[in-house]
Amino acid sequence: MRKRGFTLIELLVVIAIIGILTGIVLVSLGGARAKARDAKRMADLRQIATAMEMCYDAENCGEGAEQYIATSGGGNVISNIDTDSDPCYLCPVPTDPTNTGDYVYTWVANDTLSPVDKFCVYTKLENGKWAAASHKGTCFTLTDYPTTSDCWTTCP
Repeated sequence: MRKRGFTLIELLVVIAIIGILTGIVLVSLGGARAKARDAKRMADLRQIATAMEMCYDAENCGEGAEQYIATSGGGNVISNIDTDSDPCYLCPVPTDPTNTGDYVYTWVANDTLSPVDKFCVYTKLENGKWAAASHKGTCFTLTDYPTTSDCWTTCP
């Protein structure tokens, strides 16, 4: 009589090998996931900058003709880049993929400007750099978070 099948030891060895391989793959994907989150952050900032420029050009958006939407600063303070819902330039404004700690889209306050002709939003990237979008353009290789004067005078 011949027995067919696997012994318990053989099954445990195969399960252990699969577990080790799964662990190696998951660890190696960590860097790729961080790069993917950074790519999403950069794409979101480009989208925000484009929507703010479209709003600036519209007479019925922002604080008036040739003005941006006013922000009070600190965190993701704009939920929609729009004032009258027709059209909505960016609804809703995207949030950071992790949205915790330094990894949030932070707006520099522009509500005291008259006219509201400047804006700046920035976030930290997981590669240690900072990224920003402003009325001057987008930058993705900043070594520190942009100050208000950085946002207003340069592509931050």
